[in-house]
Amino acid sequence: MIGLSMTAYSEKSLKGFENWVRVAKGLGFDFIEILSEWPHYLSRDNLALFREALDSYGMKATVHAPFSDVNIASFNDRIRGASLEIIRETLELSAELGALAVTIHPGHCSPVSVKNRREYLGIHRESLRKIARWSEEYGVKVGVENMPRFPILDAQNCDRLAKIIEGVEIGVTFDVGHLNTTTRNFDRFLELFRDRIVHVHLHDNSGERDEHLPIGDGTVPWRRVLPKLPDVTMALEMNDPELARRSLEFLKNLH
Repeated sequence: MIGLSMTAYSEKSLKGFENWVRVAKGLGFDFIEILSEWPHYLSRDNLALFREALDSYGMKATVHAPFSDVNIASFNDRIRGASLEIIRETLELSAELGALAVTIHPGHCSPVSVKNRREYLGIHRESLRKIARWSEEYGVKVGVENMPRFPILDAQNCDRLAKIIEGVEIGVTFDVGHLNTTTRNFDRFLELFRDRIVHVHLHDNSGERDEHLPIGDGTVPWRRVLPKLPDVTMALEMNDPELARRSLEFLKNLH
């Protein structure tokens, strides 16, 4: 199943969301990835709006949990607690929406975590264990996403991600574009996580930064990578529906 992320939804309000879903359906997408970020946080107040719009066109959903201003590995108990509550609420709402998968970001680094790596890793894993328990409680698949090249971000390569989730019963969201900005070791990533990947993000870039280009416009070796991906939901993360349409055509031509 191939879906379209709300990265391609440009309106500040949700007034045009149903029409946007109609366009996505017409382009041939199977589901929508709800990007629960400002100004479209998935909430109790708008859950019915999302559900009705998706149901109107027979579309399924995946959810990308909030990540801006959220840090599940913060040393500050109050910040970490608030971050975890945001994730928990997102999982609860995603379950009510019947979401196929939920993507979360790992924690990120701060001056104190850089100086206290062992404690940071312990805090990080404990937060992920809580999220894994909520995943089981609500019956929603959760994938921890690998991050792109950026100074404070963690899990930028597969071995680091493996270390963070070691001993935690939680899935992985494989962001192909993100890995292209770091190690580009796609085979190693798939070797480590093939049985744990629950969702995939597809977009392209030049290899230097996280550009979210249409598939085929960057340096990701798609002809080599795509056949090796597991049979899970995959969401295109473009900034415009037309670019997503081009990417969908690229995928169809490859197959």
